[in-house]
Amino acid sequence: MRRNTVVTIFLFSIIIFCLCLCACSFQCVGKHDDKEVHIAIQPSAAFVPLYIAKEKGWIEEALKEYNIKVVWQEFESGPPMTDSLLAGDSDIGVIGDVPTVTVCAPGNDVSVIAIAAQAADSYAILVPYESKIRKAEDLKGKKVATTYGSTAHNMIEKYLNTAGLTINDIELVNTTVGDTQAILEKGLADAISIWEPNVTRLAGTGDIRILASGSECGLAGTNAIVVRDKYGKDHPEIVTAILAQYKRAVDGLPKMDAATLTALSDELKVTPGQMKRIIAKFNYSVTITDEDIAALNDTIRFLNDSKIFRKDYDISESVDRSFYKED
Repeated sequence: MRRNTVVTIFLFSIIIFCLCLCACSFQCVGKHDDKEVHIAIQPSAAFVPLYIAKEKGWIEEALKEYNIKVVWQEFESGPPMTDSLLAGDSDIGVIGDVPTVTVCAPGNDVSVIAIAAQAADSYAILVPYESKIRKAEDLKGKKVATTYGSTAHNMIEKYLNTAGLTINDIELVNTTVGDTQAILEKGLADAISIWEPNVTRLAGTGDIRILASGSECGLAGTNAIVVRDKYGKDHPEIVTAILAQYKRAVDGLPKMDAATLTALSDELKVTPGQMKRIIAKFNYSVTITDEDIAALNDTIRFLNDSKIFRKDYDISESVDRSFYKED
């Protein structure tokens, strides 16, 4: 009897401990020092200006007067970044069109505050050099790899549509950016859809070629800068200062010094020559235009039509232009 009582007490204690732990974890989700700003970044050439600002320390310098510490958060792609924003672990992020309209959906309390870049041809579908796949029709019944829920995923749908095909006509393989080259080399997929700098890096090996680029199928290649609404409301001056440094980097691109180019190339794992060719594909911006709104709304349509997303809304409902002050 006593043994049963001891066991019961022990088990009860474990349950209480677990409940307390869960409660603590729940309360701590999305909480970090109020004197920190967490900036989410990913190794995409679409966000070169943010990498430059990071390399130069411009954002840290600009936020000194506010006594704010900058915490850089590295993500491989947009989908895990959206999870971090929704959890409140990241405050500001730079992401492609699909993650943007996903994370900024009504009720998520995340807004588009600027456009990072537009570049349709920074996205491409790649195949092995000797592949017999030459056009969209040839993808029917084939395995095509991409990061599910990314802009590259959107490109597959648009490219297939040029031949009257849909996602249902292929076998879609979900993968991470880091595995794409190995997937092609090992024959685990017939094609991959990816973005820069990976397009240039992989095509530069000589074993992989570009099947199609974004402009060939109507992809806009719109990349955005987003912020958690609560952070933006509590720290509008911080958000404005960060956007000002992004614009500073955009304006300085034509005069980028050799040291910065080398550092940027090392960061994105390409040569300086490749980096210059990649940058030339992009229109780096900050201002949100009507064309950007239309492109993001088209992405919402894609997600709904593909049954990936079931929130048909207008992205303009989740746009806040108050943070960027044009000269």
